Amino acid sequence: MKKRVMIPEQEYFDRIAKAAKLVGEAGLDVLVSNCTEADYSFVRYFTNFWPLFETAGVAIAPNGKAALMVGPESEKYAADRSVLKDIFALLEYRESADPAYPEYKPSTFKDVFKHIGVKGEKLRIGIAGYLVSNPIQLEGLRANFPNAEIVRADDIVRQLRVIKSENEIACMREGFRIVELATKDVLNAIQPGMTELQMVGVAQKAIYEHGAEYEGLPMYVFSEKSTSHAISRSTYREISKGDIVQLNLSAKIEGYSPSIGMPISMGPLTGEKRELVEFGLDMHKWTYKQLRAGVEASQVAKDYIQRFKDAGREKNFVYGPCHGTGMIEVEAPWMETSSTYKLEPNMTFQVDTFASGSTYGLRWETGVRITEGGHEVLSSPIGEIHEISC
Repeated sequence: MKKRVMIPEQEYFDRIAKAAKLVGEAGLDVLVSNCTEADYSFVRYFTNFWPLFETAGVAIAPNGKAALMVGPESEKYAADRSVLKDIFALLEYRESADPAYPEYKPSTFKDVFKHIGVKGEKLRIGIAGYLVSNPIQLEGLRANFPNAEIVRADDIVRQLRVIKSENEIACMREGFRIVELATKDVLNAIQPGMTELQMVGVAQKAIYEHGAEYEGLPMYVFSEKSTSHAISRSTYREISKGDIVQLNLSAKIEGYSPSIGMPISMGPLTGEKRELVEFGLDMHKWTYKQLRAGVEASQVAKDYIQRFKDAGREKNFVYGPCHGTGMIEVEAPWMETSSTYKLEPNMTFQVDTFASGSTYGLRWETGVRITEGGHEVLSSPIGEIHEISC
């Protein structure tokens, strides 16, 4: 039996220790890192716990102690799945249906902080996962600590996640391997008359058969007009001869969520559609050539946009050229004109080349690891324009 690719338990505790050091250096008394089911990364990164229905948080003190916070229904689930065994159930992490649980005796933020050695009332509390923290969680902190200063502290977690370990990269490579198999199955099965959702089913069957724990993102199988959407969902639309179809398939391994994207054509690809697909592929290949340690991320983004302009395709530009990837398929940092960082070895990115027209669009996408001399593509090379015989 093949050995499962995974993150060793000790790596989670090493992450907590590194975070604790940064919490102290930032002048914080405690870090509260929150997550949802959709973006679980700010908690799973430290605990391997992924909430369901409810939300979750992890509190980390400068002394290195930490505790997992979950909703009332998740205590046993968390105890079974989390590597961190200090677990508290708080009403602030209950599900959005907002049950009152009148018979339940929950813990409080005060209980959690006391357990991990955080003392005092005039605390400086950092919040990571700030955009997915909800008002109830923040109100709970203020009610427990009315004299506390609550500040945004996402960067503490982000700076830990931006450089990947060998175990993390191994999880991503395994995800890409599975996505390649799913893509092959979809290409073999797709025909006019089938719906977008049927093709999602083909992809899902493949990823689970080959070892994925879940989709890395909701599978993209869009046709014609929907391909112009930067973000969308598959529908019951029947795929027709002559359609351009966008595939972006994904597979999750230990939370790591790579995807591979490509446009395909139902029949010969001609005219403006071919021109835009080929332009996107040229931009995709150009982006690879820019990626190596020491490069200014903002310069890559500026040059990328300029190439759209030089080609007279500024109207087709939406974003670009890369975004960070790892535990979430899209995670910090983005590669933008306002970026202020240089590329470093073992940063990982999705080279995400999206061009949108008025009635269709396309995306060429796969993952890379930055190296000293260049980059490693984490999947087999993409670039073939698939024209399906109909």
